[in-house]
Amino acid sequence: MKRPQIIDRSRDEHFMRLALAQARLGAEQGEVPVGAVLVQDGEVVGEGFNCPILRHDPSAHAEMVAIRAAAQGVQNYRLPGSTLYVTLEPCSMCAGLIVHARIARVVFAASEPRAGVAISQGQFFDQGFLNHRVLVEGGLLAEESGALLKDFFKARRG
Repeated sequence: MKRPQIIDRSRDEHFMRLALAQARLGAEQGEVPVGAVLVQDGEVVGEGFNCPILRHDPSAHAEMVAIRAAAQGVQNYRLPGSTLYVTLEPCSMCAGLIVHARIARVVFAASEPRAGVAISQGQFFDQGFLNHRVLVEGGLLAEESGALLKDFFKARRG
């Protein structure tokens, strides 16, 4: 599938920086620093960071938290026309949710070579059986996101 170019780089960068701020909040609480921000009509409608440890919930990935908050906030389980900014390439669980929520676009920072399914371990969003198409763009502020993750794990091992 042809990958679209980032539509508005300065706008995308602004929202990705908000996602990075969420990731830092998670890191401060001992969670793996991944953050997400969901934007609809130019407004943030949901945000979150990884918090499976804090919530005792294996599904509490940053994307899940942000999408749940957005759906509750707009009172709709569908989020058409929205863009999800996330600091790490989505896993299969989150990718499924993105499709079910009808999110239009995903912009992620760092790739996830072990479990990412947008580009790293397959192209989930390109599968013909899906009933919704998601535009995907990767690599925006990837170095900053990658450094945040590396520093977090280095500190945990140190």
